[in-house]
Amino acid sequence: MSATIIDGKTIAARVRAGVASEVEEFQRKSGRTPGLATVLVGGDPASAIYVEAKQRACKEVGMLPFDRRLSAEASFEDVAEELERLNGDRSVSGVLLQLPVPDHLDGAALTAMISPDKDVDGLTPVNAGLLSLGRPGLRPATPLGVMELLADTGVELEGADAIVVGRSNLFGKPMAQLLLAHNATVTVCHSRTRELAQVCSRADVLVVAIGRARLVTREFVKPGAVVIDVGMNRLTPQEAGNKSGLVGDVDFAAVAEVASAITPVPGGVGPMTIGLLLRNTLQAARYQAELEAFLTEIDLESA
Repeated sequence: MSATIIDGKTIAARVRAGVASEVEEFQRKSGRTPGLATVLVGGDPASAIYVEAKQRACKEVGMLPFDRRLSAEASFEDVAEELERLNGDRSVSGVLLQLPVPDHLDGAALTAMISPDKDVDGLTPVNAGLLSLGRPGLRPATPLGVMELLADTGVELEGADAIVVGRSNLFGKPMAQLLLAHNATVTVCHSRTRELAQVCSRADVLVVAIGRARLVTREFVKPGAVVIDVGMNRLTPQEAGNKSGLVGDVDFAAVAEVASAITPVPGGVGPMTIGLLLRNTLQAARYQAELEAFLTEIDLESA
């Protein structure tokens, strides 16, 4: 068996094109332009690259980018004040605190300060709770990107045995919730799971985000399974067998021989994250416009 390669770049390009079209329609109807604010604390090179990519993507789809940068020595109060300013800025539809933050800061506590209706990362306690309850809200972009890949590939999730390897608040837990919402039977595995390969080998859909290079080998995968690799690990070019040195959590060459479909690294899940972040920002802008219109109507009726 030779797996179908799930082309995240192509699917992400379609998502972005759709967002750009919808942004134009939103501007025409509301007279407003969605805006995304990124907050970067410190000068971590990888984080800076991610932020720049998000800012560039905003411009490409017609959104307003707001780039806020604080020094690595910024206090908790400094970051909190910046987030509060953005919460109150009508031109900002979405606010994203780039993680991780420097060690002296509490990233989870700061993220919780973002207004839930501007929480385009879907990580505030309010949005995490809404997801758990199956209620509408903003969802984390990377798990949403995985769901988009599965839908585009035509994967039937209802009744499927779906296994998520990784239990992080950023990805593993919301990924499991989204799969449950589509009526999959979900198991969450992690570093303490016994007989991990045996557990994974029963999955119809295997989603791996554990941060260990090429952990998942052929014996982890049931023939015909769909494998989604969310990992991004940097090795030397010699170790990786490629120029970039980037590899996933899945041994791609070996697993591609038994899976029915698989995402590559890079070029699979990665490109989807920004596309779904942009869609979240547009969703937030729509909600805020609707709320303002509703409150205006109430004010007029009570005048």
